[in-house]
Amino acid sequence: MSNNTAFPLNLLPDEASPEWFNKADNAWQLTAATLVGLQSIPGLMILYGGGVKKKWAVNSAFMVLYAFACVMFCWVTWGYRMSFGSKLLPFWGEANVALDQKYLLDPAFLGKFPNATMVYFQSVFAAITLILIAGAVLGRMNFYAWMIFVPLWLTFSYTFTAFSVWCPDGFLAKMGLIDYSGGYVIHLSSGVAGYTAAYWVGPRLTKDRERFPPNNILLMLFGAGLLWMGWTGFNGGDPYVVSTDASLAVLNTHLCTATSLLTWVALDIIFFRKASVIGAVQGMITGLVCITPAAGVVQGWAAIIMGLCSGSIPWTTMMVIHKNSELLQKVDDTMAVLHTHAIAGSLGGILTGLFAEPKLNRLFFGSSGHYIGLVYGFDDKSRIGSGVRQMGVQFIGILFVVFVNVLTTSIICILIRLVVPLRMSNEDLEIGDDAAHGEEAYAIWGNGDRQENSFYRGSINPKIELPVSTNRAARQAEKA
Repeated sequence: MSNNTAFPLNLLPDEASPEWFNKADNAWQLTAATLVGLQSIPGLMILYGGGVKKKWAVNSAFMVLYAFACVMFCWVTWGYRMSFGSKLLPFWGEANVALDQKYLLDPAFLGKFPNATMVYFQSVFAAITLILIAGAVLGRMNFYAWMIFVPLWLTFSYTFTAFSVWCPDGFLAKMGLIDYSGGYVIHLSSGVAGYTAAYWVGPRLTKDRERFPPNNILLMLFGAGLLWMGWTGFNGGDPYVVSTDASLAVLNTHLCTATSLLTWVALDIIFFRKASVIGAVQGMITGLVCITPAAGVVQGWAAIIMGLCSGSIPWTTMMVIHKNSELLQKVDDTMAVLHTHAIAGSLGGILTGLFAEPKLNRLFFGSSGHYIGLVYGFDDKSRIGSGVRQMGVQFIGILFVVFVNVLTTSIICILIRLVVPLRMSNEDLEIGDDAAHGEEAYAIWGNGDRQENSFYRGSINPKIELPVSTNRAARQAEKA
């Protein structure tokens, strides 16, 4: 009798579901990937669009939309294999397509699902990294420069860190770096790259730096909510299996984030006598970022400690140190990605080195090996050396990611400005969306704003005629 008769008919292997393929794991991986995609489209699109001044709402949202589409195309054409393919260098894979049927239907390098699922899952991580970088340069970067920046940075920066940290052949992966779901590859990278790009692009107009109120806080909160809930897939999908460890990662993610948000709000109340919803969103983001490298390898009590740290340390660097540092203020970081992603990501990596629990490491990596947090190294006297080594590896990872992103982002920005300006002209910065795209976010008749300012002119109701401004001077006169 065939062994297959022991399975229900819907689980029997066939050509579309070979023996190595796990339907449950594949279903969760596709779901997790889509949750991560929703963090960008529409999550960060809405958060950025609502969190900036009205005149930059369209431009900010469009930077997100463009980056997501561009990364997807580049990822399957060459980016995925450079990040997870055959080794070219200790920190880089060989460029190749991920498009042909034979490759996409073969097993992925990890997990019991095909390459097609892994390519999709990793693409949304790559996309959100570029989108987080955009947060640092909102409100002044030339859109055409952004169009060039996205594929270049993906190719010559993201693939370096992704291969080094996550690919089994990467040198940091072999050293034993713990980055559960992207504290290094995504958040530290985007924070450092965003801050570096902001330096090269230059600042917003002085009056915009001094006063840059969100045009729609409720819309911004809606985007923030999508970001938080989408993190269930962000961290819950990284074991590449439907497992107890995935469940722990999801719970730890929300526990740390809630603690971080509450800590940030408490500090706002103590020192500023007022609870800020924008501050609450910042605390939410730092909590999500801090737990990311540790989500499935730390216990619940450690997630709470990490939340307390992520709600207080980035708060201090942003609200105290930054505001009193002339050096830091020279760089115009619109959405404060240095604090919410670079500092919170580094903090998460260090705390992972402290609190990574041996059994949970074994569940995630398949073998505890030399993966052990320093706290547990001291608890098991025979493994103190391993705990110290783990901390060292975590710090080496931070230094590598910072070095790569400062260097490659600077080179890319310098090269781009040989072709197009990195920053919009002051005249265009005065106008905003209308100058950049010929479109505006809100059509409020009678207040000097127009509905007809798109390339796609005309009204939904053909019986209504809308006046069309013919030149920039006329548009500026209307604004005045």
